[in-house]
Amino acid sequence: MSLEKRINAFVQLGLFLKQFGDISKNDSLSQINGKFYDEFDDLILRQKAYNGWFTKDNVLASLMAIGDFLLEDNLKNWTENYSIKNVSEKSIGIIMAGNIPLVGFHDMLCVLIAGHHLQAKLSSNDNTLIRKIGEIIIFTEPSFTNKITFKERLDGFDAIIATGSNNAASYFHSYFGRYPHIIRKNRNSVAIINENDKADDLKNLGKDVFQYFGLGCRSVSKLYLPKGYRIDTIFEAFYDDYQDIINNNKYANNYDYNKAVYLLGNNKMLDNGFLLLKEDEGLASPVGVLYYEYYTSVDKLKKRLLEVENELQCVVSSVNTPITTLKFGEAQCPSLSDYADGIDTMQFLLGLN
Repeated sequence: MSLEKRINAFVQLGLFLKQFGDISKNDSLSQINGKFYDEFDDLILRQKAYNGWFTKDNVLASLMAIGDFLLEDNLKNWTENYSIKNVSEKSIGIIMAGNIPLVGFHDMLCVLIAGHHLQAKLSSNDNTLIRKIGEIIIFTEPSFTNKITFKERLDGFDAIIATGSNNAASYFHSYFGRYPHIIRKNRNSVAIINENDKADDLKNLGKDVFQYFGLGCRSVSKLYLPKGYRIDTIFEAFYDDYQDIINNNKYANNYDYNKAVYLLGNNKMLDNGFLLLKEDEGLASPVGVLYYEYYTSVDKLKKRLLEVENELQCVVSSVNTPITTLKFGEAQCPSLSDYADGIDTMQFLLGLN
């Protein structure tokens, strides 16, 4: 199967997925829609029953992001950076995470675009949408029929890509270390606040903090604030757009639990009814909690971020901050070449030859 055919199949998938964020169906997709549209629409609505974190809004946000990945120009521009020809097909095992909807899709895309065979172990938290997407890809391009396999136990693979917690990563290294591998562990994202940032400047930061309930590695879990910054500004920026997040039972349970733990431990914190702000040197804050830490100079902050760079996925800030970062609101909008942990997955896959 040619690279052109592989790209075209994913372009069609992208067009299919983008429909669910639109008002009407795409008339050019009558065959795919006739077979899959109603079933997929129902599957989106049922995700919250399978996993309480997978609300319709969050599932649609993930689907629309994937749809943007799969625009024809994006796929062609991305693949032009690699020499994808005369590939010796390998079987690539992928152990997928399940913290946010379809988080394993990018690995799936890389394996199939590179021309390899995918055998994936799905997370129990996210094992229906990705499986259905596999069916849609095969329907769109039947040559993928023998290239996509979902398994409870991986076997006969030539290389492995595994994503999990820090504890799981230790297990993966001991079990899969003899194979070519990419093994990912916990990472977090942070935001730098500038002394000139007002509430209006910070509104887009709310998306980085609250989308997917803060469960993604690209979710901002900590703020770096300039010494003396008026911290109420953070609550002012988030209140109008994100106060309803407390209506999600799983989020509310975590918020209530962490609040009780902090109160029992006499920990200092700030509370606005749906988010706890706690001064802490750590990077990974619990659900419903946002850590913060003060900095006294940009140079010292740069040094601190370099010290923990292997624990960071991304850093966001406003245009006021003299450090090159993503802008507020961009943490959850990676491009095709924004690889997890900064490891070029395509280069790894193509290098297996």
